[in-house]
Formats: sequence, C-alpha cells, structure tokens
Amino acid sequence: QVQLVESGGGLVQAGGSLRLSCAASGRTFSSLAMGWFRQAPGKEREFVAAISRGTVSTYYADSVKGRFTISRDNAKNTVYLQMNSLKPEDTAVYYCAATPDGRDRVRVSRQDYDSWGQGTQVTVSS
Repeated sequence: QVQLVESGGGLVQAGGSLRLSCAASGRTFSSLAMGWFRQAPGKEREFVAAISRGTVSTYYADSVKGRFTISRDNAKNTVYLQMNSLKPEDTAVYYCAATPDGRDRVRVSRQDYDSWGQGTQVTVSS
C-alpha cells in the first residue's frame, strides 16, 4: 500500500494560482502511475490529470486543459499539480492517487487507482 499526503490547497481569488503537492511513500515511486482527482460538494469524484511513471505521458480533463499542469519529481517521491487561471468551478477537494504500473501509461479512471490521499481543499472565490 502506498501512503499519499497532499498539501498546498487553500483559498484563492479567481484568476489566481495554486500548486498542489503529493508526497508518496511505501513503494518505489518511479513504479507508480499518478493522478489527481477532485470532488465538489454533491458531485462525483472526477478525473483532473494523470502522469505516467516515467513522465513520458500526461493527460488532462478537458475542463482543466491549458490551465493545469501535472508533473513529478521521482527523486523527491512527489507529484505536483500546478493550477493557473483558477475559476470558481475549480472549487473542490483535490485527491492524489497512485497505482503500480508495469507499463508507462497514464491512468484516467478512478477504478485504476488503489491508493488515495486524504485530500486537500481548494476554494476559488469569484
């Protein structure tokens, strides 16, 4: 089991930026495909962004494409989500997720992931 701890959430005005971090432990980080999901009140948890274990591939939800960037530092066992041009509709709890991956693939489905962080709140005011 992988332990994941998110940080970096907070309150920001529309148009602002935040960078989320997710520190992983318990498994070789470079063997893990990583993803970010979010859940707004009363809504299902939805995919935001994913990155393959070797950083070769990334994938984004259409709603964040061009504004958010996922990256990872395998030396620091950390995955990041840089969020720019934030909108009120980006308000949600953001979750980091991980899964072992024998191939260098992005994983975009909730069901693909077997480890989750506790979440960090992002609130964007208008």
